[in-house]
Amino acid sequence: MAAQPDTLQAVTVVADRGVVVSRTDTVKIQSGTTVSEALLQLPGLSVGDYGGAAGLKSVSLRGFGGAHTAIYLDGVRVGNVQSGQLDLGMLGMGSLGTVVTDYAQNSVSFQTLRPVFLDRPVAGTVRLQGSSFGTWRPYGRLDFRLGKRWSLSAHANGIISKGNFPLEDGSKRLNNDIKQIQAGADIFGLLEGGDFHGKMYYNGSDRGTPGSLSWPSNDRQKDRNALTQVALRKAFGPLYTLHLSAKASYDDLQYLSEWGDTRYEQTELQLNSAHKFHILDWWTVSLAADLSWDGLKSNMYNESRLGTVAALASAFRTKRFKADLALEYAGVFDKGGAHWNSFSPSADLRFTILDGFDVVAFGRRAYQTPTFNDLYYPDSGNPELKPEDGWLTDLGLDFARSFSFVTIKARLDGFYNYLTNKITWAPADETGYFWLPYNVGKVQAKGLDAMAAADFVLGDWRLGFNYRYSWQKIVDKTPDSYTYDQQLAYVPIHTLVLSEYVSWKGWRLESLYHVRSGRTDGAGTNLDWNTLDCSLGKTFCLGKAGSLALQVKANNLMNRRFELNAGYPMPGRSFMGGIEYKF
Repeated sequence: MAAQPDTLQAVTVVADRGVVVSRTDTVKIQSGTTVSEALLQLPGLSVGDYGGAAGLKSVSLRGFGGAHTAIYLDGVRVGNVQSGQLDLGMLGMGSLGTVVTDYAQNSVSFQTLRPVFLDRPVAGTVRLQGSSFGTWRPYGRLDFRLGKRWSLSAHANGIISKGNFPLEDGSKRLNNDIKQIQAGADIFGLLEGGDFHGKMYYNGSDRGTPGSLSWPSNDRQKDRNALTQVALRKAFGPLYTLHLSAKASYDDLQYLSEWGDTRYEQTELQLNSAHKFHILDWWTVSLAADLSWDGLKSNMYNESRLGTVAALASAFRTKRFKADLALEYAGVFDKGGAHWNSFSPSADLRFTILDGFDVVAFGRRAYQTPTFNDLYYPDSGNPELKPEDGWLTDLGLDFARSFSFVTIKARLDGFYNYLTNKITWAPADETGYFWLPYNVGKVQAKGLDAMAAADFVLGDWRLGFNYRYSWQKIVDKTPDSYTYDQQLAYVPIHTLVLSEYVSWKGWRLESLYHVRSGRTDGAGTNLDWNTLDCSLGKTFCLGKAGSLALQVKANNLMNRRFELNAGYPMPGRSFMGGIEYKF
């Protein structure tokens, strides 16, 4: 079933930068939702997908690029110092419950699904989905109640896909197969005045990398990702609350190519802390201090980086007014001697005009250091690069009211972002074969996001809609650029997402319509697209034995041919059927 966005959350997020009240969107992940399907429901996001189950998946917010978009897993950042862009395909969506997009922090956070036991000490889910192009997705999860305060969850899921979907000219997309296994365990604990979450996770895949239509290849890619992390929140009386998190991860990426094999091994260590002081009922002060170390070993080059973050934040709360002010220091120190320091102020404001009707605003500096590839890639890196520097601003209105049989939500946001020192790779000589990164880019982003949603309850009937529109004028302001004052590649000017559902006594029918227009590859090629997805499901209650759910789904029902990245076609019409048993 398609995920339903919850668009009116204004929540306090405690992560590696202390306490921030931000502008967020939340998407609930339902059974069988892929990462692209979930993220594409938020028009403010630009999703990169190289096509099919094996394709690389990435995301960026409001024109600032993938390297600027922080990815979090249960409040702990998932890094990639090599390229700055995490392949979101490494995340096992079957074990996740929500995706939170934070526009103020320019981040996307994935949250693990918490166990629900009802009156039993053990709960579980077994699911099998089969879809077009020889794709199978098995999934299993077991939850154990360990006393009144603790629980343990373990899951495993796999993807097996031939992936050779047909193209518009009748040929097939070849070398697009994947075999992937994802497994993990989570322990959840309730403490006196707090909670604890520990996680272990593993992802392994072997997949083809077919290249673009212009340059097809028989290359292969192997991924091995493992992480362990813990997070603790504990209130020591009414005055002081401590937030701690720590992480260790290892990523092994291998490219197997006829031009030569390459291997990248990354190790990441993190220790994050936030200290919150409740000085008065209306006044809170917090201090955050984080430390990270990233190491990269490869047959191309080796490098390591030490990062520090310190932040001072103050939050003010009255009946109608909320304000969060912060000043953050970030220091980055590379083994080779390069180092950067920055101070980033931020402000988040919310004022309640009437019950259920709020005005919100935020502004902050966004500062992104160059990746290792930008700086140190042999014969191509530029160690003289400066960090990308930008400002994010937003002003919006929220409305939410509930009545006896209907809940209504609406939202309107205007934003303006400006990025300088953008790192742009450009030809270094007249041949065009040798490219180098330069700090020559400038990006101006302005736009408008609008949403209207309603959910109705009429006896056994449930029905609702969520309509979202985004206008984004994100243009290149780089002097002397051949794309000066033109829309950035792959960013649509107009995005429309229409979602509807109706349910009755276990039956659920959903539709999801996407429109992206004003989108090009930067060279003038039109990449507009629209798709319609429909699903029908039925859940059977088996009493004390649990429940059984059946689902069929048609993706891209009108068989539209489109590309999220130029030269990498997405599949046309496809079908999925699934069965799920919960106990």
